Amino acid sequence: MNEYIKALRAYIQKDYREMYREKGGVFPYGFLTPGSKAYDDVLWDWDSYLSNVALKQILADVGADPGEAEAYEKGCVLNYLSFTGSDGFMPIAVVRDADLATLRPADIYRENMHKPVLAQHAAFLVRYGDGDVEWLRNDFLKLQFHINNYINHHKHQPTGLFYWQTDKMIGVDNDPCTFYRPDGSSASIYLNCLMVKELEAMVYLCRQLGTPAAGVFYEQERVALVEAVRTHCYDDRDGFFYSVDINLRPVDFSGDSFYHKGMSRHWDCLIQRIDVWSGFMALWAGVATEEQAARAVERYRDPKSFNCLAGVRTLSCQEKMYRVVASSNPSCWLGPVWGIANYMTFRGLVRYGFLEEARELCEKTITLFGRDILRFGGMHEYYSPDDGEPLLNLGFQNWNMLVLNMIDWYEGRDYITEF
Repeated sequence: MNEYIKALRAYIQKDYREMYREKGGVFPYGFLTPGSKAYDDVLWDWDSYLSNVALKQILADVGADPGEAEAYEKGCVLNYLSFTGSDGFMPIAVVRDADLATLRPADIYRENMHKPVLAQHAAFLVRYGDGDVEWLRNDFLKLQFHINNYINHHKHQPTGLFYWQTDKMIGVDNDPCTFYRPDGSSASIYLNCLMVKELEAMVYLCRQLGTPAAGVFYEQERVALVEAVRTHCYDDRDGFFYSVDINLRPVDFSGDSFYHKGMSRHWDCLIQRIDVWSGFMALWAGVATEEQAARAVERYRDPKSFNCLAGVRTLSCQEKMYRVVASSNPSCWLGPVWGIANYMTFRGLVRYGFLEEARELCEKTITLFGRDILRFGGMHEYYSPDDGEPLLNLGFQNWNMLVLNMIDWYEGRDYITEF
């Protein structure tokens, strides 16, 4: 462990300033890339946010002035808000020489947009910036427009769950609960857990801005969403959280409906019993009850499902779709181990007090990345579950850098957490 930790710190800390990108092109503000030349001059949604969480840890560990990155960190948020109008549409990823007109689809309500993480990113910076929120005040209305767009146009009213418009750029690229499924049909557990945290962040920001009354609405939405996830996404038979299918025929007794007249449909969605790692995000987001969390952790422990030498399989090895291969566009989330899946599962374990399991997952993640650096001089994007062999993209850093946050927890030190 000590050798791996030493190698990880040396490798990640040596060039963290390469994440800093100056303003120019379409960017009115400097910003952060996700810590890899593969993302050079590209601003990403959840990638840049989670890389920022790791950057805060780097700055703390090396004893750097935490203010040195402040303009770039805030620029991630402010750039996205500069691309956002009163309709709330926000692009997912932006390159420096982008034609902004092409980032906006013809029908903004039928395409995916920036994942619900920008309020979390802003709240994270406010929390670690001693509560200073004035930098956000002038553009906060645009953030409200964005969240309200999700609430008004990306929420399934019968269930109260949020859904993807398409299967493109969903973050977990080929999650079989969404990938190649009909448009507007997937109420993803991943998406809904992100939204729970996003609404929580909006409440916090409203309070910090001195407008707590505005936060009442977002708190009501958050409470309703938590209940919706517990009601529709948790399966008591399996003790796990799943995505759900909302692509059901409407109840309609007009016309040729002889075989429907005897009984109306009384369910609003169908659970997708596909074991995807993002079910553990219900612990990360604080959605699970104590009992639900305990049962989900049983799934984490099971080597016939998620648990493996390299950490957490992104898809249970019992699933028909399980496949460990290297691919890009989409990247493969059909079983390979990703650093972010390990990290968010770890955070959920810690949140609910499963410290022995969290420590085990830390050790697996440290070993995975430390061994990679000692053998190949860098980290990869994702890995084979059963032997930890890298599959794709040497030099990938991004959220893999969060292993430093895990190390500080592992060593009993203060560690930086996302909002």
